[in-house]
Amino acid sequence: MIALKKAISRRTVLRGIGTAVALPLLDAMVPALTAQVKTPARPIRRLGVVYHPNGVIYENWLPKSAGRDFALSRTLAPLEPFRNQLIVVTNLSSHQAEALGDGGGDHSRASGSYLTGVHVKKSDSIVENGISMDQIAARAFEKETQLSSLQLTADDNSLVGACDVGYSCAYSSTLSWRTPTLPLMAENNPRVVFERLFGSSDSTDTAVRERRLRQDRSILDSVTARVKQLQQTLGPADNTKLSDYLESLRDTERRIQKAEEQRTKQGP
Repeated sequence: MIALKKAISRRTVLRGIGTAVALPLLDAMVPALTAQVKTPARPIRRLGVVYHPNGVIYENWLPKSAGRDFALSRTLAPLEPFRNQLIVVTNLSSHQAEALGDGGGDHSRASGSYLTGVHVKKSDSIVENGISMDQIAARAFEKETQLSSLQLTADDNSLVGACDVGYSCAYSSTLSWRTPTLPLMAENNPRVVFERLFGSSDSTDTAVRERRLRQDRSILDSVTARVKQLQQTLGPADNTKLSDYLESLRDTERRIQKAEEQRTKQGP
């Protein structure tokens, strides 16, 4: 790459009408002095944790053998291209998720202790857990990214009331705990998540948002001019990376809008 005297700031965004689209890490964001020694751009580190309750079908999930050349199961087969980066750990258990004299409530204890390793407090109104490991990581990542963490769910996201034999709903509605008494609500609305990532209008009123969606057919259309201007300053590799990134955003928005269109339809 050609070393320039200045580099694009890592905090550079593309701004349109009421919209700010963050950019991925580009080679042009590496300081010029670093570029001169051809040090590759260091991607921002990410940590993803996925939790699915109620177990799996073991014969379709577990590898058929152990060791470096283990045979992938039917469920894990799509991960074949990443075999050299994959470790499958089995036969783990969490003692703190057991009843330990508290009786029923396995679901709340399982999700509540998943990232904390703490035996959660059984109470309808009082929550007491521990700091989750994702939030420990988030405090390190927040130096490099605008949003230190995102909590997402495909299930109900209520933190109020009792959901499982005398346990607060907080334990089954989120995995992330900023402090032992502060659960971070998981979001189940894709539009809310998208707006949190890429900006929104000043109003959360449904009618206002629908008018804005009709006016701005795509969130990327409002930054088209800035995209073209930026692309003129980038090299081929960065242009490819930026194009792929913007296309992924466009596809994400398309799927969200399609989901919103079908939200009120009567199911069979």
